[in-house]
Amino acid sequence: MLALRNHIDKLNAESQAKLNQLLLKEFSWKLGIKYEEAQLNSKKTKKRDVTIADIDALEPFHWGYHFDKVFERGGFDAIIANPPWEIFKPQAKEFFAHHSNLVTKNKMDIKTFEKEQKKLLQNPEIAAAWLAYKNRFPYVSSYYRSAEDYRNQISVVNGRKQGTDINLYKLFLERCFHLLRDSGECGIVIPSGVYTDLGTKQLREMLFSQTEVTGLFCFENRKSIFEGVDSRFKFVVLSFEKGGKTQAFPTRFMRHEVKELQDFPNSDDIELDVDLIRRLSPDSLSIMEFKQTIDVGIAEKMTRFPLLGEQIEGKWNLKLTRELDPTNKKYSYLLQSEFFQESFPIYEGKIIHQFDHKFALDQVKNWLKKEDEKEFRQIILGERESDLGQKMDYQDYRLGFRKIARNTDIRTMISTIIPANNFCSENFQVALSFDENGNRRIKYAEMLMLCALWNSFVVDFMLRQRVSANINFFYVYQLTIPRLQKGDQWFDEIVERAAKLICTTPEFDDLAAEVGLSSHKNGVTDEAERGKLRAELDGIIAHLYGLTESEFTHILSTFPSLPKKPNKPPSPPLKTLPTTPKSLP
Repeated sequence: MLALRNHIDKLNAESQAKLNQLLLKEFSWKLGIKYEEAQLNSKKTKKRDVTIADIDALEPFHWGYHFDKVFERGGFDAIIANPPWEIFKPQAKEFFAHHSNLVTKNKMDIKTFEKEQKKLLQNPEIAAAWLAYKNRFPYVSSYYRSAEDYRNQISVVNGRKQGTDINLYKLFLERCFHLLRDSGECGIVIPSGVYTDLGTKQLREMLFSQTEVTGLFCFENRKSIFEGVDSRFKFVVLSFEKGGKTQAFPTRFMRHEVKELQDFPNSDDIELDVDLIRRLSPDSLSIMEFKQTIDVGIAEKMTRFPLLGEQIEGKWNLKLTRELDPTNKKYSYLLQSEFFQESFPIYEGKIIHQFDHKFALDQVKNWLKKEDEKEFRQIILGERESDLGQKMDYQDYRLGFRKIARNTDIRTMISTIIPANNFCSENFQVALSFDENGNRRIKYAEMLMLCALWNSFVVDFMLRQRVSANINFFYVYQLTIPRLQKGDQWFDEIVERAAKLICTTPEFDDLAAEVGLSSHKNGVTDEAERGKLRAELDGIIAHLYGLTESEFTHILSTFPSLPKKPNKPPSPPLKTLPTTPKSLP
């Protein structure tokens, strides 16, 4: 028996060597991948050819060799998988935790860690081990980005590649697809990003067009199904059959009990139509978290309006931007942590709230001195553009929203307009005021109208069914928004109410005058009156989308800050509003 075992081991070793040589040819000849050697004190890498030793170090598993009989009949009949949920890239804290008791993965701030890392790298053995560890990733990442077996890892949305990080769960999902025979079935436990994230768009396209999805069951980890995972984290049990095409599939979202899987799917579950997904999210194929059939009907009504990211001639069009990263070394040296008499605050998302630019103004962490404004302007403009005193976005009123927001929070979209002469950090995302020719992209009244729409329960309801942890630009561009302008029904009513909510301090006098409010003195600061204005806005906006009272009442019941069964929708009652014209944009 020992001789037989040794003979088998020898054959396996010889076969592995030959197969590794074939893989080396794929890396080097077919894909042109180079091995990148990291340098200790430089971001540059030294490139060389991939060698057989590099391939051997990966210990690749050759499925076709080890399961030759399975693949002679086309692949596996069934696969059940719970793959790792990790980004494939060097994890510095994880590495240095093996070399220092001071380093912990979650509880050490970045500056303290960088100081300890610099100290540890003075040890030649640790430095060599760190470089060897970093070198394991780039050439393998290049393979995953270009190999035919992983062609659905990189998504292209609006001409741009999305999801640049390689996530192991995404690799496993595509690998499972290839390992199945036609009509083979897969059940896999993976993060909810598979149905929401831009970086998984191409995987969704693969599932919709090359498989029949048989179920999408989403858990929220409130009852610690997975220990050590955040209670708000969402993951799914996804099942599909290879071959064919998906027309519709059963879904269940935001569940907490594993035992619910026993009766999934059943007749009460929502059959989500792929055609509706394509209409709601034509560019991303993101799946909204419909929890009841009424949600689907509401979504259908919303599709009659254009996507906010769609460029429409003759209408206002929006372009969003991230302004400043306070850690960016190009200009971070100019930012101060103390307030000076002549200085600009750097707005963060937490500083604002709905219709409120000063919600937590006392928590501003970074300031720019007035005396440094000229230097800062030139940094923003860059080397190719001269500072001729042209008016820049920071010198005007700006509409923006918090980037960090979960769909389990009291509100997901938190938006307001901030006064002129303020800069914004990357977690307070803003709409550009001017185009490249210095022309205004969106008028003040239109900014107020859009701010009211963003802060409405209706739009928030639409957004929170897409967002997991952050509101990135694409989620906002995918909102279906009426492009109301001066002269359209309800435009003036919305603008007037929004102006009263926002123009409450002298900084807003120019904005107030522009939209007919005269000055901030006509703004409303009384909380009861502000609540009434907001309720009226919510009622008007619900009507714009053509919602019935029961549909709007349902929307209100989904927000944790409100009673589950509100007695009535906010005034004015929907039934008192006239029918919206069909010509509405």
